[in-house]
Amino acid sequence: FVSICVFIKKIPASFLTFKFLWRSFYLEEGKGFTSPPLVMLHVSINVSAASYTDSSDDETSPRDKQQKNSKGNGDFCIKNIKQADFGRREIEIAEQEMPALMALRKRAQGEKPLAGAKVVGCTHITAQTAVLMETLSALGAQCRWAACNIYSTQNEVAAALAEGGFSVFAWKGESEDDFWWCIDRCVNVEGWQPNMILDDGGDLTHWIYKKYPNMFKKIKGIVEEIRECSGKLSVPAMNVNDSVTKQKFDNLYCCRESILDGLKRTTDVMFGGKQVVVCGYGEVGKGCCAALKAMGSIVYVTEIDPICALQACMDGFRLVKLNEVIRQVDIVITCTGNKNVVVRENLDRMKNGCIVCNMGHSNTEIDVASLRTPELTWERVRSQVDHVIWPDGKRIVLLAEVHTHTHTHCALALIELYNAPEGRYKQDVYLLPKKMDEYVASLHLPTFDAHLTELSDEQAKYLGLNKNGPFKPNYYRYVKNKVGHQPSPSKPRVHPGFSRQPGL
Repeated sequence: FVSICVFIKKIPASFLTFKFLWRSFYLEEGKGFTSPPLVMLHVSINVSAASYTDSSDDETSPRDKQQKNSKGNGDFCIKNIKQADFGRREIEIAEQEMPALMALRKRAQGEKPLAGAKVVGCTHITAQTAVLMETLSALGAQCRWAACNIYSTQNEVAAALAEGGFSVFAWKGESEDDFWWCIDRCVNVEGWQPNMILDDGGDLTHWIYKKYPNMFKKIKGIVEEIRECSGKLSVPAMNVNDSVTKQKFDNLYCCRESILDGLKRTTDVMFGGKQVVVCGYGEVGKGCCAALKAMGSIVYVTEIDPICALQACMDGFRLVKLNEVIRQVDIVITCTGNKNVVVRENLDRMKNGCIVCNMGHSNTEIDVASLRTPELTWERVRSQVDHVIWPDGKRIVLLAEVHTHTHTHCALALIELYNAPEGRYKQDVYLLPKKMDEYVASLHLPTFDAHLTELSDEQAKYLGLNKNGPFKPNYYRYVKNKVGHQPSPSKPRVHPGFSRQPGL
């Protein structure tokens, strides 16, 4: 019997994995089979966070190409505009998994709260980011975008955005020079100057300050997705990483699913019994550890913060230094936001077949550059997966980033900073207002057919709350988090880890 399952049309052959499964039932007496062998031809799709690239285009740098979309617009630089149709399907799938952002788009597009906003962005360019960009456009903003990570761009999504008229400058596998060139192309535009920044890691903000400091005179604010950057500000900034919706739903809940999904899609690894070291026990690390432990993995944790380290111990994980377990582990996962967490010395000591991946923001957590040496051979196994081979035959499996993102809080932060009256926000770093945090959560509830209980007037008065929220004080961090700065409820929430010192 032959069963053929084909469920996607017009997918390039490089995406198809054919699995032949022979199955037989042997009689106890050893006389033969109880039934003829069953042969199943299964056609499945291996699509990872940064999908396929057209091999015919791999040799030519996108910077050397003359590209135009179907409307004749050429204000973009991507890998291959021909991938736009596939990228559009990726975006449509992502829309189904981002109900809050789609609800915000539907509710607010009539009001156009971002009319006149010129947003320059530097984030991971994935299908989820495309949904954010198209939402910002629907709310009235003009957008120009570059990638914050040289490995994580989905080329087909960038193509779909370019075909849709967005000025996007990014492709997977950029060099460092390409990286800064793309950012500059977003910023240095005749007749167009940004008034809002959406950044992930501070690279875009750094570049504007370094090359075009006068632009800050017209910039109303910065929305920053992570907190692993430092410096002084000349404009207000909002740190969305420490909002509850980011910490708990993206960093914790989403990561514990995406780590398993990403590893399965790219390596098909069996988790049970595998020894894994997770570098960092923040919210991302907690999500990764919980997911891997539930799948039967033996999980070690490295951590610099004694409080997070104690949490790891109390959660049942063994706290180690990386060099203590590097020879024996099967998987190494970084989620610190720091640089040089896994260096060449660690990579040299890893066992054959060790899988190395990054769940944090930056590609600098793993010192990939140190592996670009003549004695090591790089072998592209599939999109997003490289084997690095040592002279003795040892190889490690190097994966691109497998992190997912939620973006509703970014859109709300842009709306808040752009529309805030002059003087509300100073030259500081702020948290997303609690009211907006709760609003983001409320947008997700209909997906679960959830019904929220409403306070009566008497109950609200007894608790000293507005019956429409916010329902918790600003410093309340829900689960497994440290209580930080406790600002006055009447003032915007200033991020506790930054100086109030003005000026760049």
